Amino acid sequence: MRYAILLMGAPYSTQASHSALRFARAVVARGHRLECVFFYHDGVHNAARLAAPPQDEPHLVDGWIALHTEHGVSLQVCIAAALRRGLMDQREASRHGKAGYSVEAPFELVGLGQLVDLGLDCDRLVTFGP
Repeated sequence: MRYAILLMGAPYSTQASHSALRFARAVVARGHRLECVFFYHDGVHNAARLAAPPQDEPHLVDGWIALHTEHGVSLQVCIAAALRRGLMDQREASRHGKAGYSVEAPFELVGLGQLVDLGLDCDRLVTFGP
């Protein structure tokens, strides 16, 4: 079965991010294909490369990166939601005249149409929100 995850909760503010990551790991452990995690609304904060949680808390950004590295899961971030919240990749930072950026590969900024495609292409689109 082909899955996709829509994550709308910010890391460390709600349980959504942690639950979504645990669900993602369970999906691949059961032999299913997890095509993509789409980060939307406050969920875009999961892609912030500058996150530095205390050592006794899970590092969710690193968890998403490990999921991508180990299983090839695409990590797509809604560009409109990210820019509204001050998150951008190097290309967008340059385009907007900003000195720095906070989103880098394997996270990629994409349009909302990508979410629509996931809903059409995958067998299940599971949503985690605040």
